[in-house]
Amino acid sequence: MARHRPSPRLPGIATGLRAAWRDGYGLDDLRRDVLAGLTIGTVAVPLSMALAIATGVPPQHGLYTAIVAGAIIALTGGSRFNVSGPTAAFVVILFPIVQQYGLGGLLIASMMAGVILVALGLTGMGRLIQYVPYPVVLGFTAGIAVVIAVLQVPDFLGLQVGQLGEHFVENLGRIAASLPSLEPLELGIGAFTLGVMLFWPRLHLPIPAPLIGLVVGAVAAYAVNHGIGDPSTGNLVETIASRFTWEAQGETGSGIPPIAPSLVAPWRLPGADGEPLALDFELIRALLGPAFAIAMLGAIESLLCAVVSDGLTRTRHDPNAELIGQGLGNIVAPLFGGITATAAIARTATNIRSGARSPIAAVVHSLVVLLAVVALAGLLGLVPMAALAALLFIVAWNMGEARHFLHTLRSAPPGDVAILLTCFTLTVLFDMVLAVAVGIGLAAALFIRRMSLLTQTQRVDNGSHASIDELPAEIALYDIDGPLFFGAAEKALTSLHLVDPKVRVVILDMHDVPSMDGTAIVALQALVDEMHRQGVALVLVGLPARILVKLRRAGIRRTAGQLTWCRELAHARKVALRWLARTA
Repeated sequence: MARHRPSPRLPGIATGLRAAWRDGYGLDDLRRDVLAGLTIGTVAVPLSMALAIATGVPPQHGLYTAIVAGAIIALTGGSRFNVSGPTAAFVVILFPIVQQYGLGGLLIASMMAGVILVALGLTGMGRLIQYVPYPVVLGFTAGIAVVIAVLQVPDFLGLQVGQLGEHFVENLGRIAASLPSLEPLELGIGAFTLGVMLFWPRLHLPIPAPLIGLVVGAVAAYAVNHGIGDPSTGNLVETIASRFTWEAQGETGSGIPPIAPSLVAPWRLPGADGEPLALDFELIRALLGPAFAIAMLGAIESLLCAVVSDGLTRTRHDPNAELIGQGLGNIVAPLFGGITATAAIARTATNIRSGARSPIAAVVHSLVVLLAVVALAGLLGLVPMAALAALLFIVAWNMGEARHFLHTLRSAPPGDVAILLTCFTLTVLFDMVLAVAVGIGLAAALFIRRMSLLTQTQRVDNGSHASIDELPAEIALYDIDGPLFFGAAEKALTSLHLVDPKVRVVILDMHDVPSMDGTAIVALQALVDEMHRQGVALVLVGLPARILVKLRRAGIRRTAGQLTWCRELAHARKVALRWLARTA
């Protein structure tokens, strides 16, 4: 009777929401989710605006991201507690895209990244993200933090820098050259806001520090602009309303439009030159690299955030479902003007500490942001740019994890320190994509080197092996320990070259060889051929059946008097003695 093979299990969708529902969800859980959503919603409003501006787009696009992508990812993803929206990690990737292709190009790249994320989730690639080494993650996040902090210096100091470019060193030079244009009032507002946000957590009050800091900064800026300056001639302290203008549904205004996000075709939005983009194969090809970078970073950050939330709540997320949810959010959000979204560790931790029980809390957070856009757009326009820069200074500091960075430099092995510094430097001077690629390559090379050092081949002296009696001088026993792969096979097998001309049979104890790759099989075939030319027979001992199947497929088969394999050393000894007797 034929056995039916189980069909492959397809990745699920909305597994986070379903898991919360299976555990039992009642009115008390809903109340906790609503309160948690209110808390993280108030945190998300200023952060979404600040991160959108840091990316190079008007602030409402960050709010639209939290509204649309935040809700969709929460309802369709694989984590119960992740809160998604614009994050600081994406600034270094998205800012150059905006410089080259404008807002429309950024939204198209985000949609392409969403498709890639869905494909990763459907093919079960979510588990692979856990193999990204910690020095690589710490290196590029610290580098991103430095870039973000430097990009905020002009707004914090009120410098007249003009349009910043794509390269860190170039931007640093422009900022240094514009230091004589420092505006004391802007610096004062920024420093005052920064001080309030740093001091406020010590009071242990339930109101988030970013909200208090921006409210205080907005009040101070309003007092300066209307008490000292003349509003008819311009503000002394630049605000969101004085920098940004909008045009939607036949209306125009300054600051943030007081309307909900509406459907828009990203390819009809302006590019870097202010003209609508032409959606063609050339544009798609040019955006494919940035889209892949967005997808990879989004996958890494979202799944790391899910791991953190699991550790805080003792739950388990579904990585493939989380990637699918992130992909769907990034496909739909650009159709409503939202930029790239991913899970935010700080907002997720705040969500958990606020008592969230399910993804409903993240949905409530999106509704809070929507309410702020519709009802409080005029007040949001009063927020000074220097205050937003102060907020991003704190975000960059928390993201950089300076203590962990310094601790790793002091305590990690030299190879890991080199990887950390390489990723950090490449992220700051070039871009995160190059840093991650080089970092993973270096980490892989370091891993190969470490594994190759574990693979050893040594000759066993007569009588010293517990499971075999004394052998005659014409039989040599070698013990191979460790995996035989391309980094170790050549060294391990070439060390078997015979120096004793008396030896006619070699026994290889391979009980401790867990795996062999193609390079090792080729090296073994070369060893068999070389020994055959020298008139030496070879007996392999202890190889598992799966490796023996590989050897047969490669054409390495038993040959009487030349090559065979056995399960135990005792049997191998009998075969070697029999072959030796025939040779004699």
